[in-house]
Amino acid sequence: MGIIGAGPAGLALANSLEQLGISTVVLEKYSRAHVESRARAGLIEHRTVAFLDSLGLSGRLRAEGVPHASCEFRYRGESFSIPYGELAGGYEHYVYPQQFLVRDLADAYLERGGRLYFSHPVTGVDVDSAVISAQSAADGAELVVECDFVAGCDGFHGVSRQAVPAERLGAFSKRYEFGWLAVLAQAPPSTKEIVYALHEDGFAGHMLRTPTVSRYYLQCPVGDSADNWSDARIWEALERRLAVPGWELSTGPVIEKAVLDMRSYVAERMDHRKLFLVGDSAHIITPAGGKGMNLAIADAQELAAGLRAHYADGESGRLAGYSATCLSRVWQAQEFSHWMLQLLHAPEPGSGEREFMHRLQLSRLSQLRSVPSYAAMFANSYVGVV
Repeated sequence: MGIIGAGPAGLALANSLEQLGISTVVLEKYSRAHVESRARAGLIEHRTVAFLDSLGLSGRLRAEGVPHASCEFRYRGESFSIPYGELAGGYEHYVYPQQFLVRDLADAYLERGGRLYFSHPVTGVDVDSAVISAQSAADGAELVVECDFVAGCDGFHGVSRQAVPAERLGAFSKRYEFGWLAVLAQAPPSTKEIVYALHEDGFAGHMLRTPTVSRYYLQCPVGDSADNWSDARIWEALERRLAVPGWELSTGPVIEKAVLDMRSYVAERMDHRKLFLVGDSAHIITPAGGKGMNLAIADAQELAAGLRAHYADGESGRLAGYSATCLSRVWQAQEFSHWMLQLLHAPEPGSGEREFMHRLQLSRLSQLRSVPSYAAMFANSYVGVV
């Protein structure tokens, strides 16, 4: 199996296949140092943890990650928590930065003798013969990998998705009418729970990463630039939008800041001949709800199961059903992420629907706070039971 991309999905797939006795080669465009320092997701669902448990790859995650089973909503100085773990049958998340998980998976793969080529951008994929061509970034040496199948785990802009004809992908997409300023700061968390705040000026989120580093999000206009957000402006906006009585925001140096293009994308076919698309190469989801990395690893888990059946039992049905199986879960996650965005984001000023939408948001917040069945519906989707 040739695997393009050494992110969480590619490495989870590689480790799983190697344990099944299926030989793999992983090709990664960037250096190991770059891949293991990319700060992205950090909320890991229980079923992702269970998959890593089954592979014996969750040791550091369980030792260093922090379990979480509740989140907080804030609006106009008021706050309430949703014990989503309790409402969803005792399931919980782990907060564990994505780059730490990548490090763990790369270590485990290499310790098993896996063939992992960092700094080897892929230059071509033959979907009929399953041949991957790559080139060393160091000396330009060419590398050709002949496989039975190829897994494209190299993201939306990677070569894998581009190797599939547009008519085969049959993609659907949506762009939202706002952006998110994503901020990573050298600041200890100011909360024990992830915080989602609805505010007249726009959504604000306080996400957890490590005891010394925190992730924040601020709603901003489409087309805004991170250069417009000084450190002082970032902290002032977070302080104002997240404010509740008696609460203080911990601050520190801003490490990274970028305006996210808030969009969703789903390819209706995740396979083409001998190529299988995994994770962001097949579907993009907004950060709302923390589903992106979890969906990618779930794709990897399903593809590994299909390949096991193909090689061990000579049964190709599961592999043939890969797209349909994954897409059912993907669309559920897309619907939930879209619902979260509708709940939390202030409509654009001047919109004729602004007040109408705002009152719908207040109704949803009220139901989350006081209607057990409504809160349970949220909990099951948020924690990843459905």
